[in-house]
Amino acid sequence: MAKPASPWPTNVNREAAIVLFDGVCNLCNGLVRFLIVRDKGARLRLAALQSPPGQALLRWCGQPLDDFDTIVFVEDGRAYFKSTAVLRMVRLLPWPWPCLSLALVIPPFVRDGCYDCVAQDRYHFFGRKQTCMVPTPDSQRRFLT
Repeated sequence: MAKPASPWPTNVNREAAIVLFDGVCNLCNGLVRFLIVRDKGARLRLAALQSPPGQALLRWCGQPLDDFDTIVFVEDGRAYFKSTAVLRMVRLLPWPWPCLSLALVIPPFVRDGCYDCVAQDRYHFFGRKQTCMVPTPDSQRRFLT
């Protein structure tokens, strides 16, 4: 969890549970599609790290604005990174996905070590797009603008 480095972005709802993802990463876009299908109550809001809301939230949590190697989950005014972000966001999905959050008992250095191995080679294994994904009309309301 990071301590806020700058003021909360004025155009972003502070109560929202927000997933910040690498918008050109095919693996990350696959995760976003996974979340959209399973988050039937639309509890999660989404933003590419490269987007204006994503950049504003990165600035808020004191992260580099040009390093997109980690997923960020913002909930209740706190930012979570890497494996902790993923394991906290699945708690908002329907059964059985919240069970994965039990892995939070594994020390972060172990979880994040695994996360980093995947993150550093994700473009090689899963590819990347030239531009950020464009949400479908049905999913558009879940994305921060």
